[in-house]
Amino acid sequence: MTNLRQMRRFYEAFPKRETVSLELSWSHYVHLARIEQDAARHWYQQEAIQQGWSVRALERQISTLYYERLLSSQDRAAVEHEAEQNTAPLAQQDARQYLRDPYVLDFLNLPAGRYLEADLERALIDNLQDFLLELGKGFAFVERQQRIRTEDQDFYVDLVFYHFKLKCFLLVDLKLGKLTHQDVGQMDSYVRIYDQHRKGDDDNPTIGLILCSQKSEAVVKYSVLTDNLQMFAAKYLPHLPTEEELRRELEHERERVQQQIGQAGTPGETDE
Repeated sequence: MTNLRQMRRFYEAFPKRETVSLELSWSHYVHLARIEQDAARHWYQQEAIQQGWSVRALERQISTLYYERLLSSQDRAAVEHEAEQNTAPLAQQDARQYLRDPYVLDFLNLPAGRYLEADLERALIDNLQDFLLELGKGFAFVERQQRIRTEDQDFYVDLVFYHFKLKCFLLVDLKLGKLTHQDVGQMDSYVRIYDQHRKGDDDNPTIGLILCSQKSEAVVKYSVLTDNLQMFAAKYLPHLPTEEELRRELEHERERVQQQIGQAGTPGETDE
């Protein structure tokens, strides 16, 4: 009976033969057919094909609401753009399309509340393939604790990646606890130094990502993170939350984005 139910669900989800790709297995389609929303199902299907996701990878992306997380931080057109492999000129592309918030790092199996930044970094390197999957498409690992040297001082960046579509480096700084202005200032310095001493002539400006266990909306609002399109802060979740917890997180993010849109759309007062 289970197989019959799966077949029925499959034919209801994919009624047209041309919508099925031989690049995915029957097990892929069993998971895809369980997605009720047509747009989400199509998006996951295209991503699985383009990224070569295994059945396990597809199942994990669905369970962590990858599509819904993208929708919460950018509009529907942007998500569809990514699913269609946007071919706009690099100067017109927004790095926010390739970054997430939050990142779910449940595959690290970190002990609850009993680890250091060095433990987090080591676990990410030990599980690099899973971390690249969570980062999203287009990223390649460059180096851990990469040294960048100035005239009188050396700095060390926790993790460095390169994005082949954006053609730029991504610097990741790992932080335990709440985001601070000092964290933002440090990343700002890293990005500036990297652009001057490491970025190639044919590379686009470097992106900085502060990955922290707690975000501070006040720090984000009253710092260079507000206007700088090359610097971002994102929360990471060391353990896979329940679906209800993820939905609450998404709802909070939607409310924040809608509030920002409302503030931006409020006309300024004029003197009569």
